[in-house]
Amino acid sequence: MFQTDKIKTRRKNITRNPHGGGNTRLLLVMLGYLCLIKGAVAAPQIPAMFAFGDSLIDDGNNNGLNSLAKSNYYPYGIDFYQGSTGRFCNGKTVVDALCMLDAPFLPLSLSCDLLELPYIPAYTTAGPNGTSRLGGVNYASAGGGILDETGQHLGERYSLNQQVLNFESDLNSIRAVLGTDRSYNQFLARSIAVMVFGSNDYINNYLLPSLYNSGYNYTPEQFANLLLNHYTRQILALNSVGLRKFLLAGVGPLGCIPSQRASGAARPDRCVDQVNEMVVFFNQGLRSLVEQLNSSHPGSIFIYGNTYAAVGDMLNNPANYGFSVLDRGCCGIEQNYEWQFTCLPLSTPCPNRNQYVFWDAFHPTESVNLILAQKAYTGNQTDVYPINVQQLAQL
Repeated sequence: MFQTDKIKTRRKNITRNPHGGGNTRLLLVMLGYLCLIKGAVAAPQIPAMFAFGDSLIDDGNNNGLNSLAKSNYYPYGIDFYQGSTGRFCNGKTVVDALCMLDAPFLPLSLSCDLLELPYIPAYTTAGPNGTSRLGGVNYASAGGGILDETGQHLGERYSLNQQVLNFESDLNSIRAVLGTDRSYNQFLARSIAVMVFGSNDYINNYLLPSLYNSGYNYTPEQFANLLLNHYTRQILALNSVGLRKFLLAGVGPLGCIPSQRASGAARPDRCVDQVNEMVVFFNQGLRSLVEQLNSSHPGSIFIYGNTYAAVGDMLNNPANYGFSVLDRGCCGIEQNYEWQFTCLPLSTPCPNRNQYVFWDAFHPTESVNLILAQKAYTGNQTDVYPINVQQLAQL
């Protein structure tokens, strides 16, 4: 288990990588040249990916909502080929990277895919017909959580419950395109559902006692159990309509994100350990839930993505990944950003983005997302349990 007390950000203790992100770049170069060996672009390993979650993977669903949680403006997307799409990142989210991991500094012919899927469209922009949904859809919404009330102070958003309803509303149009029940059932059974939830239920609920009562009504362990009970019902709802392969991502070390560091709950050079300890209850319960679901639902497979350990290793051993800035965001954020959700519009971000773990006060950089995707895809049981995404796709 990742130890929270190892995380420090005293700059004098950080070993700088003179090449800045060299390990990540080397990994992508190697993947690119492997594509030369592979030759022509292979067929997708799965028919579709359906993503459910929050701002960590939202790719534009909040753009048309009356919400404070939006990122469809510069400098968001500064490194993404489509620009500012509504992704809360400088470039790719982890879902983008799972679909297609490419090396933007290489010629297009050297791009290399993971699941060899195109980027999946946002639910709100996927179009009215089922054909546009056959590669998958992203239902994630910034500010959304497992609990319906999570993030309500930010305005409109799609909670987990609503995202499941949105998915179910798309099924008839998908069935109409696929025709036979056999084709439709096989399509859903072979597709992968990626679920990234939990962070907002802490950041935009439990840890805001001035706006929400959950911090008064539940101990950290009780709150984790409440989240897991709600989460389980919606996971099983998705399973009941035909999805059989699930990647359930754990919550990262929230006590280390810049917004929590700015809260004053810990020394400036330390993560907020009590927040990380809260998250551990949820992650331990989610891993146990994966074991229970695999035991009780033969014919389905559920895997747990250990985001906490993966990000923790980047923070504890930054030089191994080419990172040198761990305690603040890259984009233009005011000095006191505890209550600021997004980057300042039109601000100038840091030039050395591949050396930063965090893009803004809450979200990781593309460099972190690429590493997380690779760990999920080919990692060992410490990274993803009981099998990885590559093995999941082959089942």
